[in-house]
Amino acid sequence: MTDSDGTPHQGSAAPEGEPVYADRVYRSVPGIISGVMLLSIAGWLIIDAVLTGTGKTPWVALAAVPVFAAPVVAYTLRPAVLADDRRLLVRNPLRTVHAPWASVEGLRAGYSVELFASGKKYQVWAVPVSLRQRKRANRLAARSAASGDPHASRLGSLVRPSMPVLPGAPDPNRAYSDQVVAVLQELAERNGGRPDAAGEATATWCWWVIAPTLAGLVALIAVIAA
Repeated sequence: MTDSDGTPHQGSAAPEGEPVYADRVYRSVPGIISGVMLLSIAGWLIIDAVLTGTGKTPWVALAAVPVFAAPVVAYTLRPAVLADDRRLLVRNPLRTVHAPWASVEGLRAGYSVELFASGKKYQVWAVPVSLRQRKRANRLAARSAASGDPHASRLGSLVRPSMPVLPGAPDPNRAYSDQVVAVLQELAERNGGRPDAAGEATATWCWWVIAPTLAGLVALIAVIAA
């Protein structure tokens, strides 16, 4: 199996005799932190409005809960990338993409991370691209090339850490998003021919986010207009 940080360890045997691997999970830590902070602040304000507000204020505050909370959860806490030996699962704010490795045509990290599967392109929200990290990685690589020491960039990043290092990445001195793309691309190439990794990529809407938001918006309008 693999831990959530991508560190591999072997689990129980599969029916075919091959080892079973748990999901590798990639998420945006800054996104999670910002989501928790926003929900905490909003929760405090809403509770205060319900307990101390007068007139319509408590009802407006309650109606605003799903309108605010559901999108915040969707855009900060929900996004994640889960990968195992059979498929790549991408949880975006409003959709979930299930892509067996055989359907994955490639991944690209430009200004955002993109997944190409079954002739379609999907954004990968859980792995944000940091141009600042990429510039730092390029400077370290240039310094290494100028010095003629292939380990200079690695030593520089150890002395002055500039970006997170992803276990198993072929080049830990690259930007984090580029490391993730390299690892996922390697998994796609390694597992694309597996019989249990066949199939077409599919995307489903996240109705548990959409429905409460719309219902809360209708309730909020009705309370304000009443």
